[in-house]
Amino acid sequence: KILAVVTGWPFWTLTIVLAAIAFSYSQYSGIKASVLTDALQMVLMLACCALLVPWALSGDTGLSSLVTGLAGHSREYASLFNKKGLEVLLAFGVPTAVGLIAAPFGDQCFWQRAFSIREDKIGRAFQLGALFFAVVPLSMGVLGFIAAGSGYIAQDAGMVNFELVSSLFPGWVMLPFLFMVISGLLSTADSNLCAVASLTSDFGGGMRAAKGSMLTLLVLAIAIANIPGLAVTDLFLIYGALRATTMLPTVLTLKGKSLSAGGVTAGIVASLVIGMPIFAIGTVTGSAAMKTAGSLCALLLSGAICMVAAPRKGACAV
Repeated sequence: KILAVVTGWPFWTLTIVLAAIAFSYSQYSGIKASVLTDALQMVLMLACCALLVPWALSGDTGLSSLVTGLAGHSREYASLFNKKGLEVLLAFGVPTAVGLIAAPFGDQCFWQRAFSIREDKIGRAFQLGALFFAVVPLSMGVLGFIAAGSGYIAQDAGMVNFELVSSLFPGWVMLPFLFMVISGLLSTADSNLCAVASLTSDFGGGMRAAKGSMLTLLVLAIAIANIPGLAVTDLFLIYGALRATTMLPTVLTLKGKSLSAGGVTAGIVASLVIGMPIFAIGTVTGSAAMKTAGSLCALLLSGAICMVAAPRKGACAV
């Protein structure tokens, strides 16, 4: 969307262009290309953060705006526990936390990375990865609080980062910022392409089937991106709730708990058919309480049913 505004190209055209770029190198050398490009993209994102945040804080009102923003820039959002504060917590905070905590367990992209690392280096790699990546949302969050503290009002919530950077900094800053945004997008895209190809291979598909699954995923992604009126935030939260459905069965398995195949299947299906519709209804109706209830149901139901259906001592686990 940002690129469409900057270049004047149609939005749908750019979704196809970005998809083609990600596919061009992912289908050529798979996870190796994904790892190499992700590393370069991470360096670029960290460099942008190192440039923009100190620059914003060094301005005449940067630090004071940050303090004001962190304290709550208006009466409506002055406290986490007032009406507006609780609304944000339930509508966005809790579902986001559930989705992000579930990500390493329910997202095939993370497993694909784990399988690509030497076993004795997996823990270290994920620790450093988490540390380095945390810099990006924290840095962008600082810019967001500076904007809030200065009284900035976004014209389009879907492009608030673009609007903010263009208002705070000279025009040339938009070039590295756009590269940063594109890097983040392509990093996610190529990781998902490699993940779906890996899953296809697990089911016995060859190279042609793996590349075909990549193309199928891209077509689906382009179709979703071009749904009229789609809110990126809602899509992000729905995705988080979806991957939360497999978190607890995965954690229980990693902890060595004996589970039945039927119990795992029933638990995940229950999370999908109960938790996800509740969350979707809350999203459509704007009900913060239902969004939180849906995300928690998606997370907890699968684990609870797995535990109830787990074989008792002396029984044979599947």
